[in-house]
Amino acid sequence: MQDPAVLRQQQLKHWLATLAPTYQIDPQQLQPASSDASFRRYFRVSHVDTSYIIMDAPPSQENNAAFIDIQARLANVGVRVPDILTYDLDLGFMLLSDLGTQNFYQTLQSPMDSSALQALYRLTIKELVRMQHADPTGLPVYDANRMLEELQLFEQWYIKGYCKTELSDTEKQSLDTLFKRLVQDNVQHGQVLVHRDFHSPNLMMPTDASLRPGVIDFQDAVIGPITYDIASLVMDARYSWDEEQQLDWAIRYWQAAHHAGLAIAEDFAEFHRAYEWMSVQRNLRILGVFSRLSLRDQKHHYLDHIPRVCQYLRQVFIRYDEFNALRRLFDRLENKQTVLGMTI
Repeated sequence: MQDPAVLRQQQLKHWLATLAPTYQIDPQQLQPASSDASFRRYFRVSHVDTSYIIMDAPPSQENNAAFIDIQARLANVGVRVPDILTYDLDLGFMLLSDLGTQNFYQTLQSPMDSSALQALYRLTIKELVRMQHADPTGLPVYDANRMLEELQLFEQWYIKGYCKTELSDTEKQSLDTLFKRLVQDNVQHGQVLVHRDFHSPNLMMPTDASLRPGVIDFQDAVIGPITYDIASLVMDARYSWDEEQQLDWAIRYWQAAHHAGLAIAEDFAEFHRAYEWMSVQRNLRILGVFSRLSLRDQKHHYLDHIPRVCQYLRQVFIRYDEFNALRRLFDRLENKQTVLGMTI
């Protein structure tokens, strides 16, 4: 029996051969571009001074119709997303314009001039506000039930799988109560199109005079809380930002969202609390997802980011008494002691 991976590669090259006369591309020049946490893979193919991205997204495992739908919604409001040049939904192949070779995460691995960094992220904040003007009608709703379902990943894959422990009955009861309160708070804020992973790996470095970042990996967009994507950006699961920097960008976003007429809290202190609470749901889910990617899918490099995510969570836990149960749980998981409210 032929190796499914080899067969898939042959299908892709055959499909590209049918496009060669139109786009002047050579299927034999196919080079890996990137991969992500899903089954989706990306390749780059070049011709003279033009390059294209080929997306390989098996239709049995990826929702390619959603990718096309969200791309159109974002393009309609001017977000810099890849153009879809042609596609085959039955095969799960797409030919896309190329937004460049460097994402924010890759760029941040080398020292970056402070003024350039600030300029880049201020433009990114504007892109986020632009994205939140996209029409969310008909998208899956990111409601309390879905958020609670996602929080089960935290117990199943992080606590049981990664930490190899079980919740006590008292801990489970406390967390059940807390999670219900948490998601009820999360969903009461303004509803917009939510990217779900608006952070450094999915933001492409500017490549033209506009200096605007590109936005990718948007196919899982939902209609949900306006607090979600700014929490993703300033508490980036792949890169650590200190609280002072988080606050600076959050204030700038809040001001821009107000100016743009988005449904956002009138008082920044309330907005700050709301997006921090939203970050708790997101980061607990991420702990579960990263643990699952390692334990189930053998993608162990995701574990490198777990300490950062835990630190973001602790940053919020110490500020609000409502999260004492989670703070105590993390103390136990990390074998820490709490003395007079201080973790040592």
